[in-house]
Amino acid sequence: MSSAPGATVPTASARFLRVAGLVLLVLLGVLVGATGLLVHAGWFPGGLLLALAALVGVCVAGADLAGGRPGALAPGLGWALVVLPMTFWTTGEGDFLATDLTAALFLYGGIIAVVICATLLPSTRSRFGLPGDPAGRPQ
Repeated sequence: MSSAPGATVPTASARFLRVAGLVLLVLLGVLVGATGLLVHAGWFPGGLLLALAALVGVCVAGADLAGGRPGALAPGLGWALVVLPMTFWTTGEGDFLATDLTAALFLYGGIIAVVICATLLPSTRSRFGLPGDPAGRPQ
């Protein structure tokens, strides 16, 4: 297995810092999700828009800081870990706890926002933008 000319192999400390950064982004997503749960229904529609804008901002900032799509997906994962259980929480009778329209808009709007951020942000490691393809295919 050979590396591409000019490519550097990441050291163990660089990999640790990358993983630690992604873990911090997941925790930031948890914080944004918990805050959004409190705000989205309180000031409708402004609170819903504020909560979704905060999620988009964290995803875009994460992609910029981490240098790619994993940075956009990490806060989305943390957000989903908080929002999904709280949205689908059921009472003893089997009823959904969040049955209003704002909870559904917050859930589906957040999922759509994370997917859009992860797919539309440019990847920093585009295989067509490199001077040579590691597999030897012509450019």
